[in-house]
Amino acid sequence: MTDVSEPIRLTQLAKRAGCAAKQPPGYLLSLLGSLPKITDPNVLVGNATADDAAVYKLSDDLALVLTTDFFTPIVDRPSDFGAVAAANALSDVYAMGGKPIAALSIVGFPDALLPPAVLGEILRGAADKANEAGIAIVGGHTIKSEEPIFGLAVVGTIHPDRVLANDKARPGDVLILTKSLGLGIITTAAKNGEDKLGAIGEAIGIMSTLNRVAGEEFAQCGGVHALTDVTGFGLLGHLRNMVAASNVGAIVDFDRVPILAAAREYVHAGVAPGGTHANHRFLADWTSYADDITKHEQLLLCDAQTSGGLLAAVAPEAATPLLAALQARGVTGTIIGRIEATPQQKIVVRRNA
Repeated sequence: MTDVSEPIRLTQLAKRAGCAAKQPPGYLLSLLGSLPKITDPNVLVGNATADDAAVYKLSDDLALVLTTDFFTPIVDRPSDFGAVAAANALSDVYAMGGKPIAALSIVGFPDALLPPAVLGEILRGAADKANEAGIAIVGGHTIKSEEPIFGLAVVGTIHPDRVLANDKARPGDVLILTKSLGLGIITTAAKNGEDKLGAIGEAIGIMSTLNRVAGEEFAQCGGVHALTDVTGFGLLGHLRNMVAASNVGAIVDFDRVPILAAAREYVHAGVAPGGTHANHRFLADWTSYADDITKHEQLLLCDAQTSGGLLAAVAPEAATPLLAALQARGVTGTIIGRIEATPQQKIVVRRNA
């Protein structure tokens, strides 16, 4: 068992951390394509469009939002791990325009390596974050595992006519992002003892911040046509899912994308998780980069985020009041590009026009 007289570093027990531990998009999409098609007419959102959560219609005015998300430690402190994992799982409901109502814990715990108190702190961090979201974690399931694993299965509600899926982006829409990129790079630097700028504190603050406010504002704005969150597939990976599902294209203005300063420095030093490199390889078939966008800058846009921000395709006339509403509630939204009619299902990354 780990010596509890020394501070426990959960990341040292994880081979891959956070959403960077997800199977890469190319691996998953081919598997999903081989599954039988869903024929239940009450399934409003299933697995066909690689969306954030499933939506199941119960009645003309009520549908359930169903999601699960779990991973190995991305931070060292157990309570932080629980809080980040909970915020990340809850984000999938907000990314559909829904309201979470309850959650279940998913736990894998190496009880031969860690004392029970560590699991208690993980659960406490998650419970506190769920309470902040206005819900309870009402149960769960625990198994023995070689690495710590934690996450939630979350249930939410939404009106069937108000689902904000990822498949209705329209040409002319602007793209709004609500959190800075670079979380995967910074957490990898911290795990490897290379966080010389001490950026992990800021990263934890971002990852443990709920997307609740942003989700509420996007849900209330009639001009939001498509919505997703930015997690393990990176900004371009989740944007790729949006343009593919909507049969449109997109332009991203690199210099407008909010990126954490430490991540810029670390990626130039060669620090990036394996998931980020896997995303970059997969997205080569979907993305065209201007000649002056460097490989390091490309990796930042592909960085595997954990509990990243929301990405919305918004009618241009709705963007200004929406950004003001977000700002009034303490959320910074940034216009980073726009949806185009062509090239269909492709992304162009350039400097600002």
